[in-house]
Amino acid sequence: MAIAAAPKASPSPETLQVQVALDRSGFSPGVIDGHSGATLSKALKGFQAAHDLPQSGQPDGATKAALTDVAGTVDYTLTAKDFAGPFVGPMPSKPADQAKLPAMGYADAMEQLAERFHTTPDTLRTLNAPGTKLVAGAKIKVPNVLPAATAYPESFKPDWRAELALLNVSSDQPKAAKLEVSKSQGVLRVLDADGKLLAQFPATMGSTHDPLPIGHWKVQGTSYLPTYHFNPALFWDAKPGESKETMKGGPNSPVGVVWMDLDKPHYGIHGTPNPEKIGRTESHGCIRLTNWDAARLSLMVKPGTPADFVE
Repeated sequence: MAIAAAPKASPSPETLQVQVALDRSGFSPGVIDGHSGATLSKALKGFQAAHDLPQSGQPDGATKAALTDVAGTVDYTLTAKDFAGPFVGPMPSKPADQAKLPAMGYADAMEQLAERFHTTPDTLRTLNAPGTKLVAGAKIKVPNVLPAATAYPESFKPDWRAELALLNVSSDQPKAAKLEVSKSQGVLRVLDADGKLLAQFPATMGSTHDPLPIGHWKVQGTSYLPTYHFNPALFWDAKPGESKETMKGGPNSPVGVVWMDLDKPHYGIHGTPNPEKIGRTESHGCIRLTNWDAARLSLMVKPGTPADFVE
C-alpha cells in the first residue's frame, strides 16, 4: 500500500505546529490539519484564558511564547502492528449491518494511523510524498503528538490500555474538579477546585430536536470500548423499519471508544467515528468529542465529577 496524492492544499507548517502545541497542552484543536478555522480559534482562546493572556483567538507573539516549543511533525517508523488490524473495511450505514460486524473497528491502516496521530488521512497524504510506501519499517511524517507518559492504571483492562496507547493519550493528566459544557462556545472545559481552566475540548452537543439539557449533572461512571445499544425509539431520525440492534465496541462505534455516563437518562460524554465533524454537525443531545479527546477526558474524571451544562 502506498500514499496517494493529496486532494487538498498543503497544510501550513506554522499552523500545524500551533495545533500540535495546543493538543499537547490540553487545549485541543480537534483534528490537526494545518488549517486555521473556528475550532483552532476556540482552542487558542481557551489556552489564552488559562494563561491570563488577551483572548484574541490568534497565535500572537505572547501566545506562541507561552506554548511549548515543539516540532510540528516527527518521523514515525511503521511497524507490523500498524497493519495487524483487525480492520473491517468500509463501515456499513445500516445499524442492522453494523451489528453483524465482529467489532466497530477501523476501516483500514490509514484510518487507524490518522486517528493515532490526531489527524485525517488527507493530512497524512499532504505530509508525505505521493508513492510513499506504507509498509513495516518505512518512515512517514506525522503530527508530533507522541505521549509524555504511558503509565496507565493497572486496573484498566489490557484492551483499554492498548487503545489509550494507540490513540497517543498521555497517562499524565490533571484531575477534574468540575466540567463545564458551553453551548454558545461549543466547548467542554475542565476546571480545578479553584475554577482554574485546566483543559478544553471542542464538542458537538445537542440539536434542534435534542437540545443540550442545560443544568447541573454528574458523571456516574465510565465504560471503555462500550457495547452500543441502538434503539430507534430514541432517535427522531431513525429510518422506518429499523429495529433495536447491539453493536460491539470499537473506534467506529456511534459513541466512539469511551462513554462517560451522566445522571441525566440517556445522556453522556463520548467519542465519535467522525472526528473531522466535531463542532460542525449536530448530535442526538449528548456531548461528542474526538476519540482521543474523549479518552483523555476519561482519565481526568471520576464518578461524582460535576458537569454543568450552560448556555
